Amino acid sequence: MITIAGAGLAGLATAYELAKRGASVTIFEKARKPGENSVARFAGGMLAPYCERESAEEDVVRLGNQAADWWSQITSVTFRGTLVVAPPRDQAELTRFARRTSHFMEVDGHAISELEPVLTGRFKRGLYFAEEAHLDPRQALDALVTAVQSLGVEICFGISAPARVDLNCTATAASLPNLRAVRGEMAILHCPEVQLSRVVRLLHPRMPLYLVPRADGLFMIGGTMVESNSGSPPTLRSLTEMMSAAYAIHPVFAEASVVEIGAGLRPAFPDNLPRLIEHDGSLHLNGLYRHGFLLAPALAQQAAQHLLSEACI
Repeated sequence: MITIAGAGLAGLATAYELAKRGASVTIFEKARKPGENSVARFAGGMLAPYCERESAEEDVVRLGNQAADWWSQITSVTFRGTLVVAPPRDQAELTRFARRTSHFMEVDGHAISELEPVLTGRFKRGLYFAEEAHLDPRQALDALVTAVQSLGVEICFGISAPARVDLNCTATAASLPNLRAVRGEMAILHCPEVQLSRVVRLLHPRMPLYLVPRADGLFMIGGTMVESNSGSPPTLRSLTEMMSAAYAIHPVFAEASVVEIGAGLRPAFPDNLPRLIEHDGSLHLNGLYRHGFLLAPALAQQAAQHLLSEACI
């Protein structure tokens, strides 16, 4: 029997990999229902390894390359790529982004309008990362719960984990050296008048933002994370910047309904890369930061392999 603390993204993904390999797994989750305490519910769900290379290490590309295929076995994944654009005053940001990334096509205004007709006349230049994808994080977490339970994993909701477990996936609640909280802020908008089929990233020197289409006219908008240990709601400044970004992508967003706003504290190490750590008698999978859905599959596979090799010793 392998025990896991935390039924968030990392714990569930590792349980899935363990159960596929025939292991008996029990997860302890102090929340009373799936996803209640998981910061992954505030994520954008972007499976975008090449875009992330702009501000991340090459390991993010290497580990994240197979994420879309992994997730497509569990939940619905939209394989429509990522479109990166910038307002006229921020074209230098687009040039800088292109220098730091790969696997994209440079597109002009005509090509942008072919990719997303609603953006006709909005941008003269962009970068199109055709190999990237995205998913709905909350649907994905629910589907992952169903998948692990169908493989025989027991999830003990409303029960705190024992003092020592085989794998600790409790994010910022874990007492790990150098682990810090990085704040993520988001809003969900309802704007059925805008039809977008792929993630749009809007570059800005202070806070690059992304707009992720979801079903039924919903869009998630979020920004690059802010160093903070406060889990309070988003600030007026960040909300203003997010809404301004949505308006810059298309003015019709000025009439959008704000369905939800939220903020979550995501765990990060100094190099912003996730890792497996032996600490206080348990293996820890932590530090998924902004790359949670992108890197969880690869890290879960590594954790499962480690735990099963330890069990055989």
